[in-house]
Amino acid sequence: MCIKIIKEYERAIIFRLGRILKGGAKGPGLFFVLPCTDSFIKVDMRTISFDIPPQEILTKDSVTVNVDGVVYYRVQNATLAVANITNADSATRLLAQTTLRNVLGTKSLSEILSDREEIAHSMQVTLDEATDNWGIKVERVEIKDVKLPIQLQRAMAAEAEAAREARAKVIAAEGEMNASRALKEASIVITESPAALQLRYLQTLTTIAAEKNSTIVFPLPINILQGLLGQTTGRKAQV
Repeated sequence: MCIKIIKEYERAIIFRLGRILKGGAKGPGLFFVLPCTDSFIKVDMRTISFDIPPQEILTKDSVTVNVDGVVYYRVQNATLAVANITNADSATRLLAQTTLRNVLGTKSLSEILSDREEIAHSMQVTLDEATDNWGIKVERVEIKDVKLPIQLQRAMAAEAEAAREARAKVIAAEGEMNASRALKEASIVITESPAALQLRYLQTLTTIAAEKNSTIVFPLPINILQGLLGQTTGRKAQV
């Protein structure tokens, strides 16, 4: 009898005379095997990740894109992973590629670009169901990159630029409209109060003088001059 040791993250499937021993996988720790009649296979129970190679996919709206992704899975039943499939890892990788093509083939380009999380979840559910009989648990699927044809990228960039220009024109038009309303309201106030026009005139001159560092000479309004002359004449008459 031989003593074998299995690590914490491993399980051992023991075959005796070609049959799997009852009781399922052994480990972690010590177990015993018979030298002549027993053999065993170690199975790693840790989570494994692999990249899905870029797949050329024709979308629902007839656009060709290249998409890749990543899959995270682990063995949850070591006995099934050994007895029901020759190579669980290789089979899971191939199935992930076909699942990616099948799922994205039913989506339009806009859905692929905007609904990555939903697509990844759909792939995870499909893969998990397909690999359940192999003792595999698919924990997570992620869509990594979506590559578009160069011509389509340029067309989308031009469309986005046109949309930005259109929004800028709308904002500028709204600003001009608001400015026109403000000018209209100001003209009404000035019309009702001539003194307000004079105050605005003086304020503008003060601003210009401060910016240019210069002195501005402007004529005295005739009504003020007449008032001053009238006061002077009255004083002389009294004398």
